[in-house]
Amino acid sequence: MTPGALRLDEHSLAGNLLTTDTVPAPRRREYWREALSRTFGAVDMSVAEEVHSGTIRTASLGGLQVTTVDGDPLEARRTPRLIARGDEEEYVVVKLLSKGVARLEQDARDVGVRPGEVFIYDMARPVRLLLPECFRTKSIVLPRQVLGLSESDLREITASPLASDTPLGGLLSVLLSRLADTAGSYRPYAREVLARSVVDLLNVLADERLGRTSEGTPSGDAAMLVQIRTFIGRHLADADLTPEVIARAHHISVRYLHKIFEGEGITVSRWIQSRRLEACRRDLLHREAANRTIAAVGHRWGFASAAHFSRVFRAAYGMSPSEYRDTHRP
Repeated sequence: MTPGALRLDEHSLAGNLLTTDTVPAPRRREYWREALSRTFGAVDMSVAEEVHSGTIRTASLGGLQVTTVDGDPLEARRTPRLIARGDEEEYVVVKLLSKGVARLEQDARDVGVRPGEVFIYDMARPVRLLLPECFRTKSIVLPRQVLGLSESDLREITASPLASDTPLGGLLSVLLSRLADTAGSYRPYAREVLARSVVDLLNVLADERLGRTSEGTPSGDAAMLVQIRTFIGRHLADADLTPEVIARAHHISVRYLHKIFEGEGITVSRWIQSRRLEACRRDLLHREAANRTIAAVGHRWGFASAAHFSRVFRAAYGMSPSEYRDTHRP
């Protein structure tokens, strides 16, 4: 928080609730902007000159955050400047528009969103969200790495609203709405199970968009593949993440693990390496990593050898990690 910025009153934070109801009218606009930024991360937030009311309710769900927001019109931008700062974990937001209308811009898409539709955006890339009238949204915010999706796969599901009359759209809209209303009432174990279910659904959505769901794929194999990708995403920084470790964690044989990945056209080890390389590439673009050595960046994401990291990075991106950082960093 910048010097002199408004600090949120402690009584407003009780019960995971932020509200303008108890804030004097002259202070509401500044309070509301900070409340939104605290909830959704570093964004350029534009709100009306006069804020009448706003409420944010949050609850944790495993490693995810569930949030309901009621408020006046606003515009939020995640800019390249904010992304380059690299001072926070990267998140994906899955949002249900319950009331009002919205417009979302990301990945060269500019789409309108209607009540009842679910949409997804990635905080690691520039995004603009416009809510031009009073609105209600229900969101799940999850760390990007948990999904275990590649950069290109993730782009397939961002800024593409899902209508509630589609199979996955209907399932996600009901799930989001119920979780937002009840997340705080579940026991820890139930929260973990529900969080995994959300991640699994998003992986199924990516597979459907990419045409990877085939009639000949056994449903058990497909479900196991989703779980394994999620597991890899959660343990990407672990240098000891091997096919043996993954198989043991899922109570399957290494042979069966390799069989599941055969249909993906890639080995388990290559999948892990490609996810690690993407995580390193994003780190190299962050201003926060400017003083880190190349070896430190690689080590953070499970590359024990700096020489091996540089070699596979060059093979994937056509230049060394240091050249990539010098060429692409803002």
